[in-house]
Order: sequence, then structure tokens, then C-alpha cells
Amino acid sequence: MNATVKEWLEKAEKDYATARRELAAQEDPNYDAVCFHAQQCIEKLLKALLIQRNVMPGKTHDLAYLHQILTPVCPEWSWPLEDLRFLTRAAVAFRYPGEAADREDAVQAFDITKRLREKLLLLLKC
Repeated sequence: MNATVKEWLEKAEKDYATARRELAAQEDPNYDAVCFHAQQCIEKLLKALLIQRNVMPGKTHDLAYLHQILTPVCPEWSWPLEDLRFLTRAAVAFRYPGEAADREDAVQAFDITKRLREKLLLLLKC
């Protein structure tokens, strides 16, 4: 595993830990942060896998786009686009005034992330 892939993995794991911690917070949990860090975890894992497959993903936060460029170079990769779109939207929309994540949004984002993370780590052979 090259150093760049390893660094993406380390950063993804920190985002995952932050989302998990915030979701479990007993006092004043920040559900917007759960959604943001859940998406960030998956974004970083997808980028790590792309780099491992010799594809430079560029600067994007769109998980559906990352899915699109990963599919041709990783035939064993598949995931429902609706989950990826939910995570992307949750990370972006809830960061701005006018929308806020509730516990249900945060639980859904973390659940998707937990399952996706397991699959991506297997593909990265960690």
C-alpha cells in the first residue's frame, strides 16, 4: 500500500470515528456533523481505492461521480446510487442554513457509511 493510500485510509478512519462519537453523544449531538463526517469517510475510502487502482480522482465530493469512475477499474465494486446520493446530499445540504439533520438522517447516514466502509476496506484489502 502506498503512502497516499495509507494517508487517505487514516483520514477516513478519523472521519468515521468522529461520526460515530457524535451520533453516540448524550448531550447536544450534532447530527449535521454525523452526516458530514459519514460522507467524508466514504469519499476518502473511494479515493483511496481509486488511487490504489491508478486513477487520480481529482477534487470532488460527489460520491456518485467517484462511483462512476471506480466501476470500470474495479469490477468487484457495486453499490446502490441512491445511498451514495443520500450521503453526498446530507454532507452538503445540512452544512448551510435552511436545513438541518435530525437523528433519523444521522442514523441513516451512519448506517450507510458503516456498510459501505466494510465493503471498501475489503476491496482495499486492509
